[in-house]
Amino acid sequence: TCKTLTSTFKITFTMMKTIATLTVLAGSAAAFAPAPVSRVESSLSYASELDSMSGVSLETGGKVFDPLGLSDYVPTDWARRAELSNGRSAMLATVGWFFPKIFGTFASDDVTTLDPIDAIGQASPQWWAQWVIICGVFETWKYQQEMDGKSFLGGAEPAVDYLKLWPTDAKKQEEMKTKELKNARLAMIGIAGFTANHFIPGSCPVPDFL
Repeated sequence: TCKTLTSTFKITFTMMKTIATLTVLAGSAAAFAPAPVSRVESSLSYASELDSMSGVSLETGGKVFDPLGLSDYVPTDWARRAELSNGRSAMLATVGWFFPKIFGTFASDDVTTLDPIDAIGQASPQWWAQWVIICGVFETWKYQQEMDGKSFLGGAEPAVDYLKLWPTDAKKQEEMKTKELKNARLAMIGIAGFTANHFIPGSCPVPDFL
């Protein structure tokens, strides 16, 4: 009986030492554990900056059109630059889409079609290389102009204004910026409609000659 009690006491004492040791180790580990960090929201909340930007008009119900909430994640200045760049490209693309069908093509040995999509494939690699270089030179020049304090977005001396159309009156400047935005947005919708109708005939109300 004495041996049994002694053995039980030893086992119990060993278990107590083990528990105590684990408790101390756990406390020590907690002392060196990093402090809890509050969850960082992924939203950057740029939406408040939209109030001071032009572009809100009757088409958007007099308020900012942002159904996907992208303004919470994308800097407004970057978004406006992207919108204008795409819009200006779309205006050129829209003119390029119908110009050959109405006025014909320039003298060319490689591009002989009036179809804009087929023309992309017919253009020689040399032409595309030249186009990429021209775009790179133009973008570099744009960057240099902005470094000199000029602007492609309005609000400062325009980098390009050969016809001297940029008004000096602040109200008229806002009107001109809104007009360009409306034309740019219309062109983006238009070229998207032309392209969709090309691949899915009848999907958009596009005249047959386009």
